[in-house]
Amino acid sequence: MSEFSRFMKQNQIKKENTTYPATESLVDEDGKALLWEIRPITTSMNDGIVDECSYEVQVTGKPGLYRTKVNQSKLKAKVICASVVYPNLHDKKLQDSYGVSSDIELIKEMIPTSGEYNRFVEFINDFNGFTSMQEDVDEAKN
Repeated sequence: MSEFSRFMKQNQIKKENTTYPATESLVDEDGKALLWEIRPITTSMNDGIVDECSYEVQVTGKPGLYRTKVNQSKLKAKVICASVVYPNLHDKKLQDSYGVSSDIELIKEMIPTSGEYNRFVEFINDFNGFTSMQEDVDEAKN
């Protein structure tokens, strides 16, 4: 097989789904945290999510000049919702049981503490290969 042919789609290694105990508040009959199934999100999916969470703001003192801002809270929630395969966050029965009407509202009800929520965000970001700018700087220093 030539080096170039290794770049063909059929040779691409697919990242498998994984599981994660997103919250200690949902447990099985043995008291163990339920595992959630997480999938990797594609670059196209991520681009769409970032676009949905972006908006323009005028630069102060510069009429006609705008810059893009990203609603980070909305971005985190949408990335989680796009990554979670199980439980199905779009399930009407599940949403009704929490008294909500969207996947974003549901995820915030199902993971009730901000600490668990932030750890889940961090896990999903790591799983999807996202790193923070500070991590990149620290790695470059070493």
